[in-house]
Amino acid sequence: MPDQRVKILWYLTAPDGPYPWEDRGRWDTPFDHLRQLAVAIDRLGYYGALLGTSSDDGLTTAAALAAETRTLRFLTAVYPGLVSPAKLAQIARTIDRFSDGRLLFNVVNGNDAALAGYGVHLEHDSRYEFSAEYWSAFQHVYSGELGAYRGQFTDIAARRNDEGPLSAWRHARPGQSRAQLWGAGTSPAGVAHAISLFDVYLSFADTPERLGGKFRQVGAEAARVGRSLSYGTRLQVIVRDTDEEAWEAADRLLRRTDVDTARALAARQFGPGESLDTYRPEPDADPKVIRRVEALRAGRLPDVRDLEIHPNVWAGPSMFGFDVIRPGAGIYLVGSAENVAARIREYRAHGTEAFILSGFPLIGEAQRFAESVFPLLDLDHGFDVPVLREARPSAVTAPGTDEDAETATEPALPSVV
Repeated sequence: MPDQRVKILWYLTAPDGPYPWEDRGRWDTPFDHLRQLAVAIDRLGYYGALLGTSSDDGLTTAAALAAETRTLRFLTAVYPGLVSPAKLAQIARTIDRFSDGRLLFNVVNGNDAALAGYGVHLEHDSRYEFSAEYWSAFQHVYSGELGAYRGQFTDIAARRNDEGPLSAWRHARPGQSRAQLWGAGTSPAGVAHAISLFDVYLSFADTPERLGGKFRQVGAEAARVGRSLSYGTRLQVIVRDTDEEAWEAADRLLRRTDVDTARALAARQFGPGESLDTYRPEPDADPKVIRRVEALRAGRLPDVRDLEIHPNVWAGPSMFGFDVIRPGAGIYLVGSAENVAARIREYRAHGTEAFILSGFPLIGEAQRFAESVFPLLDLDHGFDVPVLREARPSAVTAPGTDEDAETATEPALPSVV
């Protein structure tokens, strides 16, 4: 029987709210909000949480929240080169030591403009060469190797482990396991970088079959260099008791999005010199794509079902984009618990093992998903997932969900037995 085990992660990055891509649907998210979110998804039994790039430093946030949680792993986005690889290794070893090994890295190479804003200036392909060497040097130090590391971009002197109480390296033991790296890469240079470094290869979602095809291609490239990877994707979720209720919730979310916001989110899919108004679909383009584009050009929102790209897979508006042309960062699973679980198993059958999910507001939707979908999946979290009590109405349907979006407040933390 094919392996059906999956890892389910949640989202742990500001902002939050019922529909945070609009000002009126976004909450203020101070540290206490992030703390409550971390405690909630930890209690619910999620494998981990993504700390994406934001105005807050991910490693600082992970270190602060590690003491508040027990089993939650922190998948923390890090750009290579912002600190020396040896210093990052020391930071990582510290967080791992204090959290019992719960730090994971999401390797982000970003774009030239983002890196330049941090003072790192590299051409596109050179960025991958630099990243490969940076993470190799990082793993060298993280694993406890004391010898020098010298490369094209890196020159780390040999270190002495004198076992003194003030030695910076006294907790590093030779042969200790390497840090786990997750990340993406689609261009030829990006795939070559990914298969040489990563433990888990990530991709934005698509239909299960197309995403599986991408993973199989990357897997074949990895096999040529003697490596084997795991695979993960990023999805949003709208889970309700029935499919009808889920699609009604998706439609409400769509209708709460201003047309100007929808156009701005959709514009992220276009390259330089191209826009929604200049875009010309291919002659054999999906009629749904044509209707989506025509609606936005006419100043209307598309029909909710015209955004469905596969059963229960929806390209709705989100904080991460509006994928009216092709699947990208804004893909949702929409449906009943049974059908959402069925889609996850379908993705699993095509090679997806890790699912980084989100639904807004984050605490209420994390609880809803865990209570209704976790029991239908074969979870591979490395610990016993708690049995959840029956959801209380105040934690699921009253303030904190899309039914009361304009006055939404944060739901209570989940109860487990």
